[in-house]
Amino acid sequence: MIEIKHLSKTYGAGDDAPHALDDVSIDIADGDIMGIIGMSGAGKSTLVRCINLLERPSAGQIIVDGQDVTGLQGAALRAYRRRVAMIFQNFGLLAQKTVLANVCFPFLAANGKVTPENRDRALELLEMVDLKEKASSYPSQLSGGQQQRVAIARALACDPEYILCDEATSALDPASTNTILKLLRNINRATGVTVIVITHSMGVVEKICRNVAVLEHGRVVEQGSVADVFANPRSHAAQVLLERVDWDA
Repeated sequence: MIEIKHLSKTYGAGDDAPHALDDVSIDIADGDIMGIIGMSGAGKSTLVRCINLLERPSAGQIIVDGQDVTGLQGAALRAYRRRVAMIFQNFGLLAQKTVLANVCFPFLAANGKVTPENRDRALELLEMVDLKEKASSYPSQLSGGQQQRVAIARALACDPEYILCDEATSALDPASTNTILKLLRNINRATGVTVIVITHSMGVVEKICRNVAVLEHGRVVEQGSVADVFANPRSHAAQVLLERVDWDA
């Protein structure tokens, strides 16, 4: 379980320093598919970067399975990050490496080498995302949806407990988006991995997430089950994202 407690992130010093996050508290249960949604500038990407400690929060705690990870350093930080995989909007693949080498990269980064067992595991993961036949191809030879599926296979290489998806489908067409969302849902069901979906699209949340938190100006303005939030959006941000406002008013 991930417990985000009173998390804040400011850039600069002083009382007037801008807050990217302001007293954010969210609980994410094991095995959940949790949506973090908001418009541009709401603080979504800052939040996900704080969860995996690519950025350090200015205040508050991130507690994972009962352990406060906020101050981890060195080997303990590296071990934590192996538990928390990232899938990015721009795929993040290494252009000069084959698909198989991209999926093997986490093994290389963790151990300094790729064993035959690692290669076999990478091929299993490529088969899981239906791209085993592309193992010798390069990212430039793949479509956007195929590249994102390679990125998902790579994220699974170290058997993470949590997958953070930062606008993972926003660069894709609707058909590819549906393919990626179904794949993430199926992986969640098969492995129990917790998936955290950062998005500005209520359509993505509706298709895949069970629970959702709505951010606005760095604060949580609404959270609950997707069914409840969609049925009765209380915050202005949720109403805008659901297109339930009068644009001519």
